[in-house]
Amino acid sequence: MSQNAMKRLYLMQVGSMPEYQIPIVCYLVQTGDGKHILIDSGLPEMMPEGESEFENGQDVIEQLASIGLQPDDIDTVISTHYDIDHAGRHAAFTKAQYVVQRVHHLDAASNPRFAANRPQWDQPMERIRLVDGDTELLPGLELIETSGHVPGHQSVLVRLPKTGAILLPIDAVPFGEGFTRDEQDDESNPDTEAIHASTMKLLDLVEREHIGLVIFGHDKEQWEGLKKLPEYYE
Repeated sequence: MSQNAMKRLYLMQVGSMPEYQIPIVCYLVQTGDGKHILIDSGLPEMMPEGESEFENGQDVIEQLASIGLQPDDIDTVISTHYDIDHAGRHAAFTKAQYVVQRVHHLDAASNPRFAANRPQWDQPMERIRLVDGDTELLPGLELIETSGHVPGHQSVLVRLPKTGAILLPIDAVPFGEGFTRDEQDDESNPDTEAIHASTMKLLDLVEREHIGLVIFGHDKEQWEGLKKLPEYYE
């Protein structure tokens, strides 16, 4: 195993959507050479006025502290997208480089959907790495462009020494029941076609790479059976 290969994957639940009992989650990857890579940052410390959909739990900073990490220990924040339940604590990681799809970052600048959370994700450009499409970030860590949920959404593939490849579709496929080749005919959603295309792309990847574990973004039933921090996958 090369020194900078992936070593561990931690899963954290930082809150929930109480109405649907849906977990709000983020992830930490540790590399063999001691780098700490956060995938999303969960909910904000203080919800914007009028926001009642989400409920905070133990936030990402508390959970990292429980395994001896401070915000300044995070080297990279992979930002899958800027929704408030995925990018709510971005501003806490002042030493990190943020990695986001260029299409998403440019769209967010004028998209009202991301305005309330702008103080978190709108960081100095010298600290933001814009990527275009599928990108190998490090050996064993790949970003997969999966637009549909939002423009420029990205999923993450982590290759671990013992578990093998783990796919994190994030909000491209939030629930296991949606990971199917059957087209979801939702005529009310203008993004249905893009969502379906991204789902097909991830299904093809799982088949091609024989991926054994796919961790869906908000799947309560699956989440209950997974290892959570301080436990980890390796």
